[in-house]
This record gives sequence, structure tokens and C-alpha cells, in this order.
Amino acid sequence: MPFLGPKTKIIARFRCAICYGSDADESTIARDSSDVLTSNLADAANFMLRSIAGEEVMSRTALVTGGTRGIGLAISAGLKAAGYAVAANYSGNDDAAKSCEATTGAKCYKFDVSDFDSVGAGLAQIEADLGPVDIAVNNAGITWDAPFHKMSQAQWQKVIAVDLDSAFNVTRQIWEGMRDRGFGRVINISSINGQKGQFGQVNYSAAKAGLIGFTKALAQEGAKKGITVNAICPGYIDTEMVRAVPENVLESIISTIPVGRLGKAEEIASMCVYLASEDAAFITGATMTVNGAQYIAG
Repeated sequence: MPFLGPKTKIIARFRCAICYGSDADESTIARDSSDVLTSNLADAANFMLRSIAGEEVMSRTALVTGGTRGIGLAISAGLKAAGYAVAANYSGNDDAAKSCEATTGAKCYKFDVSDFDSVGAGLAQIEADLGPVDIAVNNAGITWDAPFHKMSQAQWQKVIAVDLDSAFNVTRQIWEGMRDRGFGRVINISSINGQKGQFGQVNYSAAKAGLIGFTKALAQEGAKKGITVNAICPGYIDTEMVRAVPENVLESIISTIPVGRLGKAEEIASMCVYLASEDAAFITGATMTVNGAQYIAG
């Protein structure tokens, strides 16, 4: 039998504990050690590394703003299923928050993301309950549409405050902690209309385009500290809000999507889960377009 080094024995003991339980004897460990050394070392080591990575995921906290409905709900569910401790933020719908907690296992927190101090208080409670935020998904957003010649200052300011200012309000207050820990993920949910613009949505398009600029600049500051910053631009997604538009309008929208359907909230969530992972550590400053080829950004 070849010499069994300490690392080989550790891997073998680890495998035997999984396969045979704590009663594995030394001969079983030796036999398994030989197998590891001859044919399964890479697989066993990879298994150990994935187990360790899983423990790291379990110890990390993710915040999803606007995380109890629509795309945000799917993101909260996806991150929770991936093993993160998830804080789902919301602003007003208590019934939706209760449903989110019941269906996803995420913990919901009510605070106004457009207000810096309200965000600070919410983050303090999240840290007390779940630990410091390692992954921030800036998803909160509203629309208040009007042609520009009829748009009021209130319409402009409210949409900018919720859809763009909120990303600063959240990210600024967790940024130094991410830098200190040498790890962070910031995922900004922009929009197809932040890329191409949309009639009647000057305020919304400006805010969502602003998130893309925010992403590109901040990514450069976080890169050397192990922090990635990326944006996702969903197209038209099958949510309650989209389904509420008149049928003829919805059919017109779908006709412009080459894949011939609306996107699924879970498809946005899966992208978030990937960007939050260790596997995405080299992806930063990117804009992920998820719109069924409705608009192809250059």
C-alpha cells in the first residue's frame, strides 16, 4: 500500500464519515485512503471544498430590497434556497411580507429605502438578527408614469428616490463592512428601459440607467477588496404587475420579444444567486441583459 499522508487520511476520514458513519474502522479508512490516492483524490478534494463553500454560504447574509413581491420575492426565495440567511425588505404591504416569510423562510423587515436614516435603522436590526449584510440586492423600485410635458416634480423625485437613491442608501451603509471583511456582492436590478428608454418613463428610465452607471463606477472601487458589483436588466417579466395590463397591450408586448414569451421571475433570481456566489468572483462591473433578445445592448 502506498504511503498515506496526513492530507489523504483526512480526506478519507471525511469520506468514510459521510459514507459509513462514525464507526468506520482503520482498515476501512486505509482502504478508502488508497482509493483516494489512486483514483478519487480530485473528486474527494472537490467534495470537501464544496462542503466548506456551503458552510461559508450558510454564514452569509443577503438583503433583498423590495423582496416580498414579484421579482424580489423570487430573488429572496432563490437566495434562501441556496443557503443564505435572507432579509427581505418591504415598505408597506404587511400581508405580502407575511406570505413571503411563510413561503420562503426569509425574515422580513419594514423600512423606507428612500430614507437614509430609515435604512440605517433597518440594517442595524438585520445585523442584530442575522449578522452583517454580505450580499445586497438593490431591487426596490416603483413607477409613476407620465409624458414628460405632464410629469410633476413629485413624480420625478419619488421615482428617483426609490429606484436610484435607495441603492446609495443601502450600499453606502454596508460598504465599509464589506471592505473590512474582504467580501461583498452588490447586485443592482436595473431594467431594459434603463438601457433603451421608454416613452412616458423619463423618471424610471433615468433612475434605472443611473443604476448601471452606479454599478460600473463602484465595481472599480470594490474590486481589490473582494467586492463585486453587477447589474441585471430584466425585460418584461411575468409578474402580477405585468399581467394586470390590458390583454391587447400584453399581446403587443410579447410580439416584440423574439423568444415569444414573458420572462420568469425565477430566471432573474437564478442570475442573482449565481452573481452572489464564489463562482462569480471574477465578474464585476457587468450588466446582465435578461430580456429574451427584445433589446440587445452593445
